[in-house]
Amino acid sequence: MTIHLQHYINGEFVSHQSDKWIEVINPSTEALLSRIPEGNAEDASRAIAAAETAQPGWEALPAVERGVWLRKIAAAVREREPELTATIVAEGGKTQGLAKTEVMFTADYLEYMAEWARRYEGEIINSDRPNENIFLFKKAIGVTTGILPWNFPFFLIARKAAPALITGNTIVIKPSELTPNNAGIFAEILQEIGLPKGVINFVYGYGPEVGQELAANPKVGLVSLTGSVGAGVATMAAAAKNVTKVSLELGGKAPAIVMDDADLDIAVKAIVSSRVINTGQVCNCAERVYVQEGIYDRFITALTAAFKEVKFGDPAQQTDIDMGPLITAVALQRVEQKVANAVADGANVVLGGKRAGDKGFFFEPTIITHVRQDMEIMQEEIFGPVLPVMTFKTLDEAIELANDCEYGLTSSLYTQNLNTTMNALRKLKFGETYVNRENFEAMQGFHAGWRKSGVGGADGKHGLEEFLQTHVAYLQFS
Repeated sequence: MTIHLQHYINGEFVSHQSDKWIEVINPSTEALLSRIPEGNAEDASRAIAAAETAQPGWEALPAVERGVWLRKIAAAVREREPELTATIVAEGGKTQGLAKTEVMFTADYLEYMAEWARRYEGEIINSDRPNENIFLFKKAIGVTTGILPWNFPFFLIARKAAPALITGNTIVIKPSELTPNNAGIFAEILQEIGLPKGVINFVYGYGPEVGQELAANPKVGLVSLTGSVGAGVATMAAAAKNVTKVSLELGGKAPAIVMDDADLDIAVKAIVSSRVINTGQVCNCAERVYVQEGIYDRFITALTAAFKEVKFGDPAQQTDIDMGPLITAVALQRVEQKVANAVADGANVVLGGKRAGDKGFFFEPTIITHVRQDMEIMQEEIFGPVLPVMTFKTLDEAIELANDCEYGLTSSLYTQNLNTTMNALRKLKFGETYVNRENFEAMQGFHAGWRKSGVGGADGKHGLEEFLQTHVAYLQFS
């Protein structure tokens, strides 16, 4: 029997009034998993109205009480980990290990944000006048909205909802139409624990309809989106007419710079890990590698050997694999075309380079050499298990190549020289740089991009600030 999900609005599962449904497909087997409502602007507007009604009462709660609710959600998430893990594996094609990590990291994140209840604070500023204090209060924005991607769908619920809730906001979330089933379980958890109605709402549908309303509705004070550059541009345009605040995490084309003095074992292991995690479908994945000429041959040999060891398959059936399928047939075709274009431009496929099997959206782990900086494969996001590699002579050349990109989310560097590291950190134009480790951020850091990789950011105290606005009061006394 096929599951039919329902919107979750004002603490209730709402029956779908239309006959339009979206089918959710298992990318490993191409089997139908569920159907979700093809929501519309009216559905989104109802959810926003519910969030607006709930917000004053939610903000009036002491922050520590709001934190208690986040901890309750976290505890329930841990209890339902096996079900959530299986759901994420089925709809997203994640390995079981990565899916379980996502579930548990989500619970940790909810608890981490709950801890900020007693920590976010305003200021008292010195006045130029006698007998006057200047108070700077940090206050909730009001109604916020979150538009989610499909690649880390469960964690992104928490990344947007947890900081929103702890600071007194309410939120309406649109899950990705490709991976919505985990959100249905999250909504069940909210109802089971009795979270006040309207504090978190879920509306399903497509971006051009539901997403646009979540950005354009005048009752919304902040819209937070994680997705493509195109989706970010559309969201900014929709939010602009109301001058609504936007927080956007968009694409990435992360460079990895490998110096002559790098520990090759560390570099190869970290780069492979950063490329094949979630089948290369992560915005901060290593997307292009620059290797100093002196170690190029050794590096390619080691990288090729490591890529040959990468195992893939249906993650629901195999536990000893490193990656699963791409998310859709369209994603598979896009990766195939990017590799074909690179070969047509003179690149050489060292390993892989084609679809694997005829069922599911699997693509072989692929290494490409003889690439040039101006090639599409070096400039555009691949979002698949494909790694182009080229050489450089000097650090300055490597940094120039790395910065030569419209994206600026993450980057990485492999060297054992502190001076090299500090020079690179001074010159690299990216929101994050990982040195001698894999590309994966910490919840207490700040995940933010430069250029077309986004506006604003998430995580840590700086991510929390995205969900706050200031109110300055000048108080004179006698």
